[in-house]
Amino acid sequence: MKLFDRSTIHYLPLRDRKNKVDITRDSVRPASKPKDITEEADRRVDSIAREIIDARRSGSSVICAFGAHTIKNGLGPLLGEFIAHDWLTHLATNGAGVIHDWEFSYQGVSSEDVRKNVQTGSFGTWEETGLYINLAILVGAWEGLGYGESVGAMIHAQGLAIPVREELKKVIAADFSRPESPPLWKRAAAADLLDIVVREDLASGFLEIDHPYRKNSIQWSAFTGGTPFTSHPMFGHDIIYTHRVNSGAAIGRSAERDFLSYVRSVSNLEGGVYLSIGSAVMSPMIFEKSLSMARNAALREGKEIKNCHIHVVDLQEESWDWTHGEPPIDNPAYYLRFLKTFNRMGCPVDYTSMDNRSFLLHLFRKLASRSGETVA
Repeated sequence: MKLFDRSTIHYLPLRDRKNKVDITRDSVRPASKPKDITEEADRRVDSIAREIIDARRSGSSVICAFGAHTIKNGLGPLLGEFIAHDWLTHLATNGAGVIHDWEFSYQGVSSEDVRKNVQTGSFGTWEETGLYINLAILVGAWEGLGYGESVGAMIHAQGLAIPVREELKKVIAADFSRPESPPLWKRAAAADLLDIVVREDLASGFLEIDHPYRKNSIQWSAFTGGTPFTSHPMFGHDIIYTHRVNSGAAIGRSAERDFLSYVRSVSNLEGGVYLSIGSAVMSPMIFEKSLSMARNAALREGKEIKNCHIHVVDLQEESWDWTHGEPPIDNPAYYLRFLKTFNRMGCPVDYTSMDNRSFLLHLFRKLASRSGETVA
């Protein structure tokens, strides 16, 4: 099988790219005015706020899984406020969500013109995005961090600690039959990182990477606040895979940690809340496997995970009453994964057709009101 050689690609400076979204202009914050919603929608949001407060009081998980448009719509700063108030215990997104959030923290703008840039072969071929995110994952995998955690750590530290080559070589050559030796995964991670360090001729020491807009980053907020932020990528889906330093091994190693962190949070969902916002594939797919894994372990301890509230939010208009069961296979609604999957989970579930900006703003205000706070 012949492979494409990524070293043949000409990468462009990120500063030269035209972007559609400016986080300083388009960010959504607690004081932003939400659009009016119906009385029924208002009651539902208020009910969700009550469930979240009850879940936090009982120590149950409140997980928010979302697609990349939640970040592109400028909601990173608002999600950061949810974390600051301890209303969310875990955030999960796809690879694109990580990329947009990082670009906002690094340069304040994101979202390129895909239609235009594909024509010239420049779509996704941006040096800084590909280099720094991939390096963060490689270094993070070496340090035993997850995918989202690795990028959050880079933003927080304003750079990356590149190990000395001899240190990496020593780990690779270690006698792993000895009890005091580092674990075998460390050897593999060291080899992945050393390969890139040599190929890119990276100097050891601290690689400074300034993130002047980091306070707009949900990854920064989550890492700083100690809240799990996990990424659940699919290989080849994101622009970082175009870059020459991309390492599938590091992606897999760090994303596996994120998945298991996510499963751990799902294991604590009894009495909790799961918000799935604008994620047609990632959220339902990882949730069904995770819930089954968590139930498998819980049943062995005589426990159950059934009393968790699942709230799905997206723009798609609901065309089927799921309380009557699944639609027939020849009905288009059958193929709406984010509705079908969650309705199979055996937990209370509802669907709200609403823009993610409106939903999260109204939810924040309801939570603030129930907590006795005033939003300016």
